Amino acid sequence: MSNYFSGKVVWITGASSGIGEALAYTLGAEGAQLILSSRRAGELERVRKACTNPGLVRVLPLDLVDMDSLAAKTAEAIALFGHIDVIVHNGGISSRGLVAETEMSVHRRVMELDYFSYIALTRELLPHFVARRQGHVVVTSSVMGKLGTPMRSAYAAAKHALHGYFDCLRAEVASSGIYVTMLTPGYIRTAISVHAVTGDGSALGSVSENIAHGLDAAAASRQIMRAVAARKYEVYIGKFGMERIALWMVRFFPGFVFRQASKFAPK
Repeated sequence: MSNYFSGKVVWITGASSGIGEALAYTLGAEGAQLILSSRRAGELERVRKACTNPGLVRVLPLDLVDMDSLAAKTAEAIALFGHIDVIVHNGGISSRGLVAETEMSVHRRVMELDYFSYIALTRELLPHFVARRQGHVVVTSSVMGKLGTPMRSAYAAAKHALHGYFDCLRAEVASSGIYVTMLTPGYIRTAISVHAVTGDGSALGSVSENIAHGLDAAAASRQIMRAVAARKYEVYIGKFGMERIALWMVRFFPGFVFRQASKFAPK
């Protein structure tokens, strides 16, 4: 794994906390040169200083939903080290709300950040990868990108969309030396549920029990690095448990999975 990341330039979005932060530490320890992006410049600087080799880390504040800024930000990112080898799309937001109670503004907010920002940034970086005839696009999706459960409609819709788009991209750029790895994390111990938006757009403000008992983010980052180094097309990230079993079951016994999911719907 070390040989794959040593000296590579990796751009991580959503790098100020959670999986993105953990990846910064793990990749930095492997000798990667890092570009860390999120909206919070102060938190990015904190992460940079905590990396094994902070001199090999650059901070690039970025608001993913400011689509008009992405072309200039991509050019700035490339200029930091002269090129980019890997981009990890990791910024995002989750949601919690019944379909009947989730406002359209919430659906649009989640889709803008969790889907449209990923494809907009990919479109800006793709010519750089094509010109170099190499590159690796890593996409943080979710188990919710493969199945649906109650209270997750906005989030699941955005994550499902990622799979369709990046599967098409993978097929189009395979002959250009460009790889696409889809990550489908299960429950990882991060603050994702705290910042999740509810049906009216307000923050959930609490850590769900499943998240609290999920896989440590550092362990998740190591799973991700192994998958990227192996150039996997798609990989589950998390503990071996019901989520991983559900991913297998939904392929072969979708009716059973959906019947089970319906039992968790609020009455």
